[in-house]
Amino acid sequence: MFVKNFGKVNVGNRIRLGKVGIDDRDDVVEGVVLLHRGAKASPVLERVHRKVEELNAWKLPQGVQIKTFYDRSVLIHTTIETVDFGIIVDSTLIMVESVFYHLSHQPRHGLTVPMHVVRAAKEVGRPIFFATTIIVVAFIPLFTMTGVPGKIFMPMSLTYGVALTGALLMAFTLAPVLCAWLLTGPIKEEDTLIVRKIRRLYLNTLRWALDHSVIIVGISFGLLILAVAIVPLLGGEFMPALEEGNLWVRATMPVDISFEQAAQLSTDIRGIIRQFPEVSNIVSQLGRPDDGTDPTSFFNAEFLVNLKPRAQWRPTLREKKDLVQEIETVLTTIPGVTFNFSQAIQDNVQEAMAGVKAENAIKLFGTDLNVMEVKAQEIKEVMSKVRGVKDLGVFHLLGQPNLFIAVDRQACARYGLAVSDVEAVVQAAIGGQTVTQVYEGERWFDLVVRFLPEFREDAESIGNILVKTPDGANIPLKQLASITDHIGAFIIYRENNQRYIPIKFSVRGRDLESTVHEAEARLHQEVSLPERYRTEWHGEYDQLQDEKRRLQIVVPVSLLVIFFLVYMTVSSFREALLVLCTVPFALIGGVLTLAATGTNFSISAAVGFISLFGVAIQGGLILIVRIRDFLEEGHDLETAILKSADVRMRPVLMTTLAAAIGLLPAAVATGIGAQSQQPLARVVVGGMLTSALLILLVLPVLYKIVHRARVPRQA
Repeated sequence: MFVKNFGKVNVGNRIRLGKVGIDDRDDVVEGVVLLHRGAKASPVLERVHRKVEELNAWKLPQGVQIKTFYDRSVLIHTTIETVDFGIIVDSTLIMVESVFYHLSHQPRHGLTVPMHVVRAAKEVGRPIFFATTIIVVAFIPLFTMTGVPGKIFMPMSLTYGVALTGALLMAFTLAPVLCAWLLTGPIKEEDTLIVRKIRRLYLNTLRWALDHSVIIVGISFGLLILAVAIVPLLGGEFMPALEEGNLWVRATMPVDISFEQAAQLSTDIRGIIRQFPEVSNIVSQLGRPDDGTDPTSFFNAEFLVNLKPRAQWRPTLREKKDLVQEIETVLTTIPGVTFNFSQAIQDNVQEAMAGVKAENAIKLFGTDLNVMEVKAQEIKEVMSKVRGVKDLGVFHLLGQPNLFIAVDRQACARYGLAVSDVEAVVQAAIGGQTVTQVYEGERWFDLVVRFLPEFREDAESIGNILVKTPDGANIPLKQLASITDHIGAFIIYRENNQRYIPIKFSVRGRDLESTVHEAEARLHQEVSLPERYRTEWHGEYDQLQDEKRRLQIVVPVSLLVIFFLVYMTVSSFREALLVLCTVPFALIGGVLTLAATGTNFSISAAVGFISLFGVAIQGGLILIVRIRDFLEEGHDLETAILKSADVRMRPVLMTTLAAAIGLLPAAVATGIGAQSQQPLARVVVGGMLTSALLILLVLPVLYKIVHRARVPRQA
């Protein structure tokens, strides 16, 4: 597999069905451009493009051109088109709304506009600051991610944190100044027709809810219990596969296949795949990289299959998995070859997680290679019965044909030979013997001699090699040693100083977590392992479990920090708990959205839930702080709740809807690059919608229940 070096590869351009293209050449030179660690991809790719154009224009010989068959910039530009976040405008939105409310409702009494702006800013400044800080704190679990999730979400987390900090500064500086400049003269608040109807409906509903608090609390807790009951039913996966617009197909042939056979088989496979009209071009790579970093040989062939845009596919193919199934159906007719289907970037990520060339792997640790082979085959047979398991295969340890030459000590003794004498002849005749050194300038090389191929090409020829005895007689090697064929170890996988054999598999048409759970139960019942033999799951599944275990620790710690910040804002333990009540209620919408759209729970969805924490708490915080302000002004409890709900309805709706609308394109997008952020977006969109309803309706009811002992103040 040539992934880091130059080498000879097989290349073929797509041709019409059943035709043989004149441009199909088996051997060309491939170059791979590597990005330095820490370098920025887009600027580097731009310079590469300019250099390729320069080479093709006048530096290469006539008739020779460099053609790009994989360009990462295409994926980069396509992916960023689906990103849109609306949460960063919340601070400015709340600030401007507060200023507008003061200027339109509060009597001037000789106060200038800047003075009103300052009063409005003081009213919401503290909750805005702590709410934004809480949102950043809610992202602590993302900052602690490691491995593949860390690589994926750390840049987003850092960018998000910096953007929120900048948005907070803008809300405290530029937004009030612009309000003082622009909101001069008489200000009158006039709701639009839609807002008036929403406000009227909301306030009437809230009054009814305050009078029927038991019903409201019962319904809300019923929804919460429903969401909790749905969670175990959600499928689980590590990360949804990012659509890259290509296929990476790996063919694993018999380990003892010759180069000639493997090359011909690669050409045949390339021709089969090329016949599908959705394929634009295909490149095959045979063997291992030049630097020898992969312990593989000619039995491994990998194919980069670039696909046409989805609009040019046959209408009968609704999804990419349908195309994969068609290709797989044809390829599986090739005997003795197993196939894996992935994508170019996805394949590298999966290999890094699993430790082998597979999406997922079961590693069977043991001591005896023969026993490990037998048990691995048993595991494979059991796994084949599990629905959703695809690309199933065993990375065989045995299969290397060896010629075993066992020296007969008694026969050697009869002719006065030592065992080492016979071994020396075998080494020199078959393996070669260094006789001198050749110098070329500052470089030197060993000069090795050995028998011509016709004298060592098979067991019979080797058996006729003559060994000279001390008295000058020549004895055939077959009279001094037994020469037999022997199947030995082709490769031995080791991890933590232990032998293991991998059983690879992928999961398609079903979620990863339930598939593995079923497989684990079947293996426990149907496969018995000898003492000191054990299995481990590697790949996406164990990464998912590791992240879930880590989040179970980090998320509660984050919530404790958030609770402390809320307490600092409201200076009340009871009201801090009320604000935190918005968190589980906000999660209801996210869970229901995942269930309704058939989206599996993944690390991406977990990031979406984490995003909900801060925004939901922000809405609850500004509502409760305003209720307290009205209470301090002398209003009774219910009046304070209703007036606060009336004032905060618009900012709460705007902040939650801004976040939901900002991520709506990502939630419904289906193009290249959309899959990895789709669960995150769907969780936020659904969670924000229920969050607004629960903050504006349930939280006031809970506030009244908790504070109903308060004695109404007299006017």
